[in-house]
Amino acid sequence: MERGKRIAIIGAGISGLMACKYTLEKGFSPIVFEARSGIGGVWSQTIESTKLQTPKDFYQFSDFSWPPAVQGTYPDHTQVLEYVQAYAVRFNILPRIKFNSKVTCIDYVTSSDADLLSWDLWGGSGEPFSPSGKWHLTVQNAQNPSASAATDQMYQVDFVILCIGRYTDLPNIPDFPLNQGPEVLNGKMLHSMDYAAMDDDVATALIKEKRVTVVGFQKSAVDIAAEIASKNGASLCSCRILLFCLNRFTELMVHKPGEGFFMWLLAVFLSPLLWIFSTSIECYLKFVYPLKKYNMVPAHKFLKQISSCKFTVLPANFYDRVKDGSLYLKKSQSFSFCKNGLMVQGESRPLQSDIVILATGYKSEEKLKNIFRSNFFHKCISGSSAPFYRECIHPRIPQLAILGYADSPSILYSTEMRSKWLAHFLAGNFVLPKISEMEEDVMEWEKCKRSDAEESHGRSCVSTLLQIYFNDQLCKDMRCNSRRKSGFLAELFEAYCPNDYKAVS
Repeated sequence: MERGKRIAIIGAGISGLMACKYTLEKGFSPIVFEARSGIGGVWSQTIESTKLQTPKDFYQFSDFSWPPAVQGTYPDHTQVLEYVQAYAVRFNILPRIKFNSKVTCIDYVTSSDADLLSWDLWGGSGEPFSPSGKWHLTVQNAQNPSASAATDQMYQVDFVILCIGRYTDLPNIPDFPLNQGPEVLNGKMLHSMDYAAMDDDVATALIKEKRVTVVGFQKSAVDIAAEIASKNGASLCSCRILLFCLNRFTELMVHKPGEGFFMWLLAVFLSPLLWIFSTSIECYLKFVYPLKKYNMVPAHKFLKQISSCKFTVLPANFYDRVKDGSLYLKKSQSFSFCKNGLMVQGESRPLQSDIVILATGYKSEEKLKNIFRSNFFHKCISGSSAPFYRECIHPRIPQLAILGYADSPSILYSTEMRSKWLAHFLAGNFVLPKISEMEEDVMEWEKCKRSDAEESHGRSCVSTLLQIYFNDQLCKDMRCNSRRKSGFLAELFEAYCPNDYKAVS
């Protein structure tokens, strides 16, 4: 494989850094475009109290351990960012990054657009590079975004790795009926993204002696609500909790894409154990936390919660703040704005609010589509949260991979394996199947998502229930041993973590 091919990596978050590291190891010279002035992605811009929500043993680079000085199970955001920065220094990634360089558009240029529809193999050959197809990147100086388009720089590359993430840049603001939106609020409304971007002293001054309402139920909502409660007044949020311990034995209880009759029968036979496990966890959480007391028991089952990535780790003393009145919980399906705050479904009086923070997520699919110039590629992305083969390759978009977009409880763990797989592919160690076979594989995983997460399958986190099984497939493609434990019992009952894949390179 010719190492002179030009590879562009868009984004210097965790996914972008790993993509750069592993392509460097295969002899390529990638260039990384980062819109901000530093690395780290979401960890470079978050609220003061944010901590890792995954145990650090499951959130670490396979060949770069946490420093001994980090003792806690859930390091804070400063420790995470320092760890990521140390990784970039250790593997000499920083010289490859062009900071303050925002890629605003990518355009695939080939001799004939009709080729895209007629190909049986990805890119026409099933290989990563094409002699005729190139990507053209438009790059804007992020320090001067108001400058004319004439100042934008143009780059031509042979392969693009998109690492733009799901939880940045394009906030999801709900639509409201006329005269029921934030424009009628006497106070201030902002998205959690804007709050996280504030300096700590500015954020503290904003909420000082104010009645603050936080709308949402994911980790950012819980963290912001807890932080505000510790500083200032009441907040509104709901929460979901995840506790999981998955190994090969647990995966035997779950139906898998492409499983044979014996594995299907085994999953049916063992499924009661999975129900017992799920019910036990639900009972434990209801016992440990006063969910029923505050009407915060989730309507969905624990397994569905895992499958759709609706989980979080509560901040320390969360319910102590609820008990002392500094944090007020209210569960509701809908709300609207009024002059004095929010009208919550089922309530006759408004919830008095000077500031409303919407922790309502991001338009990740729209953000991903917007970077493509081609309407054809827009249509390819629409309609699913991750319509990708091996969760990083779209069968109809040639010479491009997407890392860090598929949901996972530990994006570092899951993305590192995909980064290794992608580096092997770029190095010519294997070719992709036919487009029809990749699309069939994608549909099998989609069925699995629907089965596990039901109406929430668009956010499905397949790799949570089948992380080991998925990594087995990647190992098979890379022609390395998927069995990483020593001994039958260890292989069956021990949980897998990043260290198990250290030797995969």
